[in-house]
Amino acid sequence: MKLNRNSKIFINYFLGPLLFIWLSWSIYREIKSQPDIQSAWNEIRSALGSSQSWKLAAVVLLMIVNWSVEAIKWKISVSSVQRVSFFKALKAVLSGVSFSVSTPNRVGEYLGRVLYMDDGNRLRTISLTIVGSISQLIITILMGVIGIIVLRQQIESSNLISGIWIRVLIYGTLAVLAVLTLFYFRLSWLIKWVDRLPGSNRFVYLVKALEGFDATLLLKLLSLSLLRFLVFMVQYYLLFDLFGVELAWWQVFWSVSVSFLVMAVIPTFAIAELGLRGRVALSLVGLFSSNEIGIIFTTAGIWFINLVIPAIAGSLLILSIKKVYNTDNKAGDSKTN
Repeated sequence: MKLNRNSKIFINYFLGPLLFIWLSWSIYREIKSQPDIQSAWNEIRSALGSSQSWKLAAVVLLMIVNWSVEAIKWKISVSSVQRVSFFKALKAVLSGVSFSVSTPNRVGEYLGRVLYMDDGNRLRTISLTIVGSISQLIITILMGVIGIIVLRQQIESSNLISGIWIRVLIYGTLAVLAVLTLFYFRLSWLIKWVDRLPGSNRFVYLVKALEGFDATLLLKLLSLSLLRFLVFMVQYYLLFDLFGVELAWWQVFWSVSVSFLVMAVIPTFAIAELGLRGRVALSLVGLFSSNEIGIIFTTAGIWFINLVIPAIAGSLLILSIKKVYNTDNKAGDSKTN
């Protein structure tokens, strides 16, 4: 996947700035369209002016921790193909976020990440990146289905969903989790299946790197995914507390876990998911609190801090990929000489 000169110029001088401008405009329109924005803004100003405002700073710091853990995950995942530094992995992850905001369920993040890989390695790292995403999805589904079981009585009593459909949802989710987990720990099956396809010699190299994923490495990725999940929970707990949504820790943990599961199965664009996140949060967190403004602003705050800020940073980092390409070209020239 070697990029020619025109492709590099397109990425450096057109795509990066265009992505930044479009992202900023889309964010402005999405936030402006939210209902009761003025009263909510007054509420947030009051909260930020209180002695509890340190919690917002803590959430921002946890955002850095969150994406740093994801960078470590990606660094570990691609190590069998190419060794990258932590900071290069972090830049790749942030650039991936900027691409993901305009694709369903953020699948565009793979494009942003592979741009930081050397020529010849970019396509090979896509399958490795997907494995890291599967590890996060397994944790999301696992915690979500446990959350449904824990909150089953509250969900039924609020008539969000009938008892029969809750059972169908639980058993169906557990079945999906079992299949996904089995596939995750048996990646060798995928390689063997691809190997048997007619003409597979042309593209089997794209999944051959998966052979380097042993059980220890896969468990490490799952552990890092769980750590990210816990960071999200702490962020939600801090912002709920800051905006006056009085909840016990277990109510935050399980209601947000179920909302994560819902968001994972509904196809949506990241830049347009704020409204959907708000509605899901109001339905689930609203089981325990009537502070709708606090719930909405916590959801919007997490969305802005964890997604929008990294996406903007990533779109700016795309402008610096030229340096990466120049380094790659110099290395290639030296090998040729």
